[in-house]
Amino acid sequence: MNHTKEHWENVYAVKSPAEVSWTQNIPAASLALLRTLPLPKTAAIIDVGGGDSRLADCLLDDGFTNVTVLDISGKAIERAKQRLGKKAAGVNWQVQDIRNYKPGRQFNVWHDRATFHFHTSEKEIESYITLLTNSVVPGGYAIIATFSQNGPEKCSGLTVSRYSAATLTERFKTGFDTVQCFTEDHLTPFNTTQNFLFCCFKRKGQE
Repeated sequence: MNHTKEHWENVYAVKSPAEVSWTQNIPAASLALLRTLPLPKTAAIIDVGGGDSRLADCLLDDGFTNVTVLDISGKAIERAKQRLGKKAAGVNWQVQDIRNYKPGRQFNVWHDRATFHFHTSEKEIESYITLLTNSVVPGGYAIIATFSQNGPEKCSGLTVSRYSAATLTERFKTGFDTVQCFTEDHLTPFNTTQNFLFCCFKRKGQE
């Protein structure tokens, strides 16, 4: 991974949500996938690289009570807390680098939109997948959204890995079965289009 905490703190210090490509007013694709899953409202859900994404807002509005948001940028987390106001107390906020993350627990759902694709070396990719696999309960789910093969080659000035449904499934096949994959054109705040691949995986093993 060729970026640092300093890189992302600077991004969130100098750019508003309208000035970064990943902003979504409503994370529709992620919500659609989550709403298809048989989850109790007490399900443990982590949004990896969630930053100031509005997914946490939507999960709280849907009645989920065990939501964690992890991001490398403290400024991104603070922005989300300020937006949520009193509701922010209903989220477990964690400012950590995913490369050093030790959750100390397992989750029913691991959600990652646009973090995994910043891992570009084989070592980093394998380390991430091992962490994810160990962090999801058997029968739990991983929702991974990356740039597709038709997506950008860079984001925020950094090189990314791009995937097809076949290549992403291949990455996760040891610990997960594929539930579904689809692509989506994301319209950025500055009216450019980025093609994303969304895949939902189910953790193998006894529930």
